[in-house]
Amino acid sequence: MPLIFERVEQARSGVNPKVICKMESGWAVMGDVQFLPGYCLLLPDPVVPSLNHLELEARTQFLSDMTLIGDALLEVTNAYRINYEILGNSEPELHVHIFPRFDSEPDEKRRMPAWFYDWKNAPQFSLKKHGELLKKIRDMINNQQKKD
Repeated sequence: MPLIFERVEQARSGVNPKVICKMESGWAVMGDVQFLPGYCLLLPDPVVPSLNHLELEARTQFLSDMTLIGDALLEVTNAYRINYEILGNSEPELHVHIFPRFDSEPDEKRRMPAWFYDWKNAPQFSLKKHGELLKKIRDMINNQQKKD
């Protein structure tokens, strides 16, 4: 089973510990690695090949949910900006990477895409280490959704 399908199925089943919350368009989840604390993804539910495969209303909702996650990250991580990346090159189903970026990053990293970090040696997500951050992000997203 392709990775994005697998992760969405795990989220639906309640067995994905990285799930932040269910959103209108899909699932907010923490990244497998946390070299940038708060790195998240938005996985669509149902899974589709690309943003262009969504009808206008669903596309708008997906992008709105993406920015809600970014707003939450700005609030809880003290990031100075958020990078959003929809690639689909190695995992060809729609998903967006949401990276908080920090003033404390080394200059040579801060000015480059997050893909220039050493992903193989990055800290792995763990509930013990990142659970409190996950909860803060969830609470912020839930508060934002209540306002709308």
